[in-house]
Amino acid sequence: MEFKESFRLKDIELHEKRVIRDAIHDYIHIHHTLIWKLVNSKEMQRLRRIKQLGGTYQVFHSAEHSRFVHSLGVYQVVLRMLETECLQEALSDYDQICVMCAALLHDIGHGPFSHSFEGVFHESHEDMSVKMILQESEVHDILASFYYKMPNDVAMIIQHTHPHQVLIQMVSSQLDADRMDYLLRDSYMSGTTYGHFDMSRILRTMRICDGKIVYKESGVQAIENYILARYHMYWQVYYHPTTRSYEHLLQSIFKRLKDLYNDAYVFQTDLHYLLPFLENHITNESFNELDESIVFYYFREFTKEKDFILKDLSSRFLNRRLFKYKQLESEEELQHIKEVAHHLGYDERYYIITDSQQQVPYLHYGQSGELNEIEILDNQGQLSPLPQKSEIVSAILNSKQFKSDQKIFYPKEIKDAL
Repeated sequence: MEFKESFRLKDIELHEKRVIRDAIHDYIHIHHTLIWKLVNSKEMQRLRRIKQLGGTYQVFHSAEHSRFVHSLGVYQVVLRMLETECLQEALSDYDQICVMCAALLHDIGHGPFSHSFEGVFHESHEDMSVKMILQESEVHDILASFYYKMPNDVAMIIQHTHPHQVLIQMVSSQLDADRMDYLLRDSYMSGTTYGHFDMSRILRTMRICDGKIVYKESGVQAIENYILARYHMYWQVYYHPTTRSYEHLLQSIFKRLKDLYNDAYVFQTDLHYLLPFLENHITNESFNELDESIVFYYFREFTKEKDFILKDLSSRFLNRRLFKYKQLESEEELQHIKEVAHHLGYDERYYIITDSQQQVPYLHYGQSGELNEIEILDNQGQLSPLPQKSEIVSAILNSKQFKSDQKIFYPKEIKDAL
């Protein structure tokens, strides 16, 4: 009999089960030796030194929680999903341990300041997570020593290529463990209430039908609240203009650093930990060595560099002299601001930044590559897409235009001169 069929979760139960206190889930429960080994791997422990929300703490000052606690939270939500009768019946013990691992490891590929970092160095955190699972790393060794096919099976869940659709839905879909945890956690840690929703009710209405996760019609209202919570969290927290200003300043520092390196600028600072990223030769080892504490050290050192732009941007970052912002009304206005910047001696490549944010609360069929939409199971056993059962979601989809926000960011000195 193949290992996948013969494996039983009870065979790897810890002699003494572990619990970790958590602000959102009360306790994180760890029952199995494999999960405990992964939690203590250096790749997972590195996530303690990566903030979950990047620059959001510049606005919501208590939002300094880490990717590590979020990853534990996603694992715990998956564990709660696995306690439901429908998933117990649908998944083998091997499937269950694989999806637990995928939930725990899904974010190990996040770099310092997460999306700001990957936006400049063009290495997505999803790809990096898969690379660390499949290639040489402590996480890979732990998985492979358990079962040689396990790194690939876990990676397929994160890549959305696993043949068992339910496993993918649990970790990455429009209603998944990742989003459930980050909405509740980010809302709590930012001191806001926008992300609150009834997760217990959603999990109670979860069912398996036609080989995929669906939800009973009695859970529609709880799902509506979840969708609206996500919408409000994006506009009130994630897309807050001061948060965006901080992230643009970060990207300008990284961009200037990269441009100087490519122009053979002689740095006074030893760039040892940054060289793999500047030379586009990132290994799992070099990636694991770089965290936010290292990058903060470099920013402090950059304030001593001879290059004015790198020195100035780093100083602004460390001392919270963020870029100001305003609504961008026209191309003419943008050109005028650029002219003022040029007159004052500011290079527009690093000091004038525009962005446009749009958040679509719900994705209907064909609107993205996400794994199908949320489906509702009625009392007659018929499946319908959520918009047919929810007037709120239907109204969102039928609105003529989704909310968008276009802003321009620039230093206070330019604002004063306008």
